Amino acid sequence: MSTLQRVLIANRGEIAVRCIRACKQLSITSIAIFTAADSGSLHVRLADSSVLLEGEGPRAYTNIDAILDICEKQGAQAVFPGYGFLSENADFALRVHDAGMIFVGPDSEALYRMGLKHVARDLAIAAEVSVIRGSGLLGSAEEACDFARQIGFPIMLKASGGGGGMGQQTCWSEGEIPVAFASVESRSKELFRNSGVFMERYYPTSHHIEVQVFGNGSEVIDFGERECSIQRRRQKVIEECPSPYLVDKPDLRSRLISCALTLAKSIKYQSTGTVEFLVDDETGDFFFLEMNTRLQVEHGVTELCYGVDLVVLMLRQAEYQLAGKSGIPSAELLEIQGKTPNGAAIETRVCCENPADSFMPSSGHVQSVTWPDQYARVDTWIQLGTFVSPYFDSLLAKLIVHYPTREESVTMIQKALKGSEIGGLVTNLAFLESIVGSAEFSRGKTLTTFLETQFTFQPTGIQVISPGAFTTVQQARARTRKGYGIPTSGPMDDLSATIANLLVGNAEDVECLEITAQGPELRFHDTTVVAATGSPFSIEVDGKPHDMWSRIIIKPKQILKIGSSATPGGRCYLAIKGGLPGVPEWLGSKSTTPSLALGGLQGRQLRPGDFFEVKPLEKSDIPSEYKLPESLIPPSNLVGKPSTLAIGQWIITATGRESA
Repeated sequence: MSTLQRVLIANRGEIAVRCIRACKQLSITSIAIFTAADSGSLHVRLADSSVLLEGEGPRAYTNIDAILDICEKQGAQAVFPGYGFLSENADFALRVHDAGMIFVGPDSEALYRMGLKHVARDLAIAAEVSVIRGSGLLGSAEEACDFARQIGFPIMLKASGGGGGMGQQTCWSEGEIPVAFASVESRSKELFRNSGVFMERYYPTSHHIEVQVFGNGSEVIDFGERECSIQRRRQKVIEECPSPYLVDKPDLRSRLISCALTLAKSIKYQSTGTVEFLVDDETGDFFFLEMNTRLQVEHGVTELCYGVDLVVLMLRQAEYQLAGKSGIPSAELLEIQGKTPNGAAIETRVCCENPADSFMPSSGHVQSVTWPDQYARVDTWIQLGTFVSPYFDSLLAKLIVHYPTREESVTMIQKALKGSEIGGLVTNLAFLESIVGSAEFSRGKTLTTFLETQFTFQPTGIQVISPGAFTTVQQARARTRKGYGIPTSGPMDDLSATIANLLVGNAEDVECLEITAQGPELRFHDTTVVAATGSPFSIEVDGKPHDMWSRIIIKPKQILKIGSSATPGGRCYLAIKGGLPGVPEWLGSKSTTPSLALGGLQGRQLRPGDFFEVKPLEKSDIPSEYKLPESLIPPSNLVGKPSTLAIGQWIITATGRESA
C-alpha cells in the first residue's frame, strides 16, 4: 500500500498544531502555511517545514490557487483542511483531487450536498430523519412572512450555505422578518458566496446534541454524542461528552445515533463528520439541524471518552485512499467503534475577547502564559511572545478535562480555569469560570438559551474609555536586572505612588497607573477602592468632584474621570485596591518602558478599549472613604520628583489612622 509521507495543513491555530502532532505520531512530514502575523505561532515552529503566504488575514488562508501551488512545490500527497477556512469548500476538495492529492475529509459531493442546508434537509427527509418544519429557499422577505404565518412564531432564518452558527437570525414576530431577511441574505453572500435563505421553526427550550460519525465510503460508525447547548450568538462556548440530558434516556440516545448513522450511510460518507440535532427539552422530540462535513472544534471530548484519535483516523483513511482503496477496512472500523463512553469530558473554549465589552476581540502579544497541564488537556497554538492577530477567530485554546464522573469533571474544569493565565490579553477566562461554577451547569440542565435565561455574568474590571495623554502601568519595584539597555523603570514619583497604595490598603510597591498631563476616563464594572496622589489633577466620579490624596469608593458602572494637571507636565498616580493582577511581571516588575516597548501592558501607554481585570472585593474588604489630612500631604517641592526619603512620616494604615 502507498505510504502517506507528506501532508500540507491548510489551516492555522490550534487545529494546525493538533494535526502536526498527529502527523508526528504517524511519522508523516507536515508542511505548514502561515501569514506574517502568524510567524510566531506554535504551528510554524512545530511543522517540519513552513511556507509564508502572500497577503494577510483569512483571504490568505483561502487562496486556493496559492495553496495548490505550494502543494505542488512541496510535493504534498494530501491536504488536511481542519475546520473553518476551506474545510467544507467542495470546489477546493475537487481541485485537490484533480491535482492528484487526497483531501483529508469527505469527498466533494458530500461537501456540496451537506453544505447547502436546504439540500441537506431534503437528504434527511429522504433518509426518514425528522427535520424541523421549514421552507425551501425563500425569494424575498414577503415570501418569508407568508411562510412564517403558516408554521407559527418564533422562526429562524438561515443562510443555506452557512454553518457554525453563522448567518442565522431569530424572529419572534412578523415585523422583525424584513430586517432579519436582509441581514441573513447579505451575511450569506459575504461569508459563503451563496445568498440562499430558508426558514425553520425555532424551539427556544431545547438542547443542541450532535453525533460523531466516521465512514469509509460503505460503512459508517459512531463515537457517541456531545452536548453543545451553551452557545453565544449560535457559537459554542462549552461542550460535553456524553450529553448530561441523555444520561437517563438510553432509548432517545439510541434513536439519535441511529438516525445519524442512517443519514451518513445514505450518502456513502467518508472520513469524520458530525450530525447535529435539536432536541426539545420538554418532549424529547428531536430534529435534524445540519451535518458538519469536517472535524469539529470540540472533537477532543469524544476522543477522551472513547479512547480514539480522530485526526490519526482521518490520516489513516487518507492513506488508504492514496492507495486507491475506499478507506479503512470495514471490519477494522467496526472493531474500534465504541459502544459507551468512558467517564465524562468537558471542554471550554478560551478566547481573546472581552465579556465586559460585548465580547470585543482583543489582540497583542502573549506576555505570560500558564496552563494546568497536570490535570487538563490543553489544545493551543500560543506560547510566550506569540502575537495574537486581530484578523482571525479569537480562539486561543481549548481546556479539556476527563474524569470518571461528570461531578469530578465539573470540579476539575473549575480548577483548570482557575489555574490558567494569559498575561497581556483580555480573555473570557473569568466568564467561563463563572459558567462552570453556576448551579445550573453543575446540575447539567443547560439549554441553548442558557446564557440568556439561566445565567448572569458580573464582570469585574476597569475599561479604558479614554487613555489620557500618557498613562502607563508603573511599579515602585525595580527590575531584577539592569544594563544591556534595560532600565530599572518605575514611577517618576515613588513617594506619591507609595502613599496612593497605602491609602487603598495595598503593599507599598503594588503596581499603579502613572498619569501625565491629562488623565484617563475609566469605567469600573465592580465596586473598587482607588486613590489618586501626586501633582494636582481634577478628579470626578460620575461628574461629582473628589479630592486627591483620598480614598475613593467607586461603585459598579461608575466612571472615573481624571482631568488636566494644574502644573505643566504634572504626574499623578492612581492606585487600585488589589493592584492589576492581569498585568504580567517582567524581570520582577510590572513597570512599563514605552520607548523600548518593554513591560506593563503590551510595553506601551494605555489605549481606548484596554481592559484591566481586578480582584472582586468582599464587603469586609471595602473600607470607608478617607482623606489624608493636609499636614500629612507631602510638601509640593517633593511631589512629582523622584524620592528616596523615608516615608514613615506619612504612613497611613488600612483603618485610616495616621502617624507622623
